[in-house]
Amino acid sequence: MGGQFQLILTSILQALGELRVNKLRTFLSLLGITIGIFCIIAVLTVLDSMRNNIEKEVSTLGNDVLYVGRWPWMDEGGEYKWWEFWRRPGMSVKELKSIERNVPDVAFATLSVSTRVNVKWRDQEVEGASSYAVTSNFDKIQNIELEQGRYLSAPEIDGGRNTVVMGYDVYRNLYSAGIDPIGTSISFKGKKFQVVGVMKKTGQNMAGFNFDNGIILSYYAAAGGLIDVSSLNIDPTLMIKVAAGKNIDEVKYEVEGALRRERKVRPGQPNDFAINQLSQVSERLDIMFRMINVIAAIIGGFSLVVGAFGIANIMFVTVKERTRVIGLKKAIGARPGSILMEFLVEAITLCLLGGLIGVFIVLLLSLVLTYGADFPVTLSVSNFLIGIGISAVVGVLAGYIPARSASRLDPVVAIRSQ
Repeated sequence: MGGQFQLILTSILQALGELRVNKLRTFLSLLGITIGIFCIIAVLTVLDSMRNNIEKEVSTLGNDVLYVGRWPWMDEGGEYKWWEFWRRPGMSVKELKSIERNVPDVAFATLSVSTRVNVKWRDQEVEGASSYAVTSNFDKIQNIELEQGRYLSAPEIDGGRNTVVMGYDVYRNLYSAGIDPIGTSISFKGKKFQVVGVMKKTGQNMAGFNFDNGIILSYYAAAGGLIDVSSLNIDPTLMIKVAAGKNIDEVKYEVEGALRRERKVRPGQPNDFAINQLSQVSERLDIMFRMINVIAAIIGGFSLVVGAFGIANIMFVTVKERTRVIGLKKAIGARPGSILMEFLVEAITLCLLGGLIGVFIVLLLSLVLTYGADFPVTLSVSNFLIGIGISAVVGVLAGYIPARSASRLDPVVAIRSQ
């Protein structure tokens, strides 16, 4: 046992010595392994991170929310007939009230209309801000976090008062540092609105809301002349949160029936609305992730094949350079298995070294993405172990034939070689 350990240790030291003596040759040979392992681990890590971030956002927004509007988020198994979707009547308060009356398994329902506005405060202006005109319960369905002030009260929303909650980026672009916006008045579409709150910076969510560069106001205030809610260029969204413990598919069926009755859609006729869920996006993204996984595996596989040939080439050169040493070892009693093990361990060591370099690059990039690009990266030990395991397998495959040729050398011929 001690002899085997000594042999493995000696082989590892010889591999590292080969790296020091022939830096450029070894580096070029390891490059293929490094790129291959980097591609595989990087893609696995990014996909895991994206999947975890999406799952976190879905859990925050709730996978128990239905989004009803003109447009389906995904194609429905055929041609995406946008011209038909565009002509559909938009959601309105009428549909909202129908859901609240006729679907008992709904916890909350709200209506939201989004459009672009130019927001002004004194001589400052933010162009193209997203205005979200909403009814009550919007904050109970969407995750609204406040930096300052408060959210719109029920009397303000239902009474159509000119009050707003503004997004973090709108606030930073309109107001100088240190100025308290609460109680000030901003204007857009020729009307003034009092600021009652500022939201925290959150980024755009999966449901399409970008609160950072947006403002939230009463639907009834907007419908009073600010927004033509019946315009075909605007798609009001009816959001429905399912009551706790209720099956979302069953509630979806009830919502579909209530809307068809409200809109007098005849039996056999298709819906003139689309019911969407965040799970649709997640499922489509899972399909895309699987495709990316396959592409990354192909790219990484080609790189590993190139790297394996590079390692095999190094090992053949090493065997040639050590032919006399191999002959001497066999002459004094070294078994073919020991010679085979020696060169095989050396090949595996070189491949593991290339794999570790690939892992190290992934770690560096994960730090850059997490702290520089505000994209939380999920590092998985299992992904790293996969990369290291693949490196070891490549080492065995690349080193076996050279090691086998070394173990079969005739000691007399090997000693006489130049």
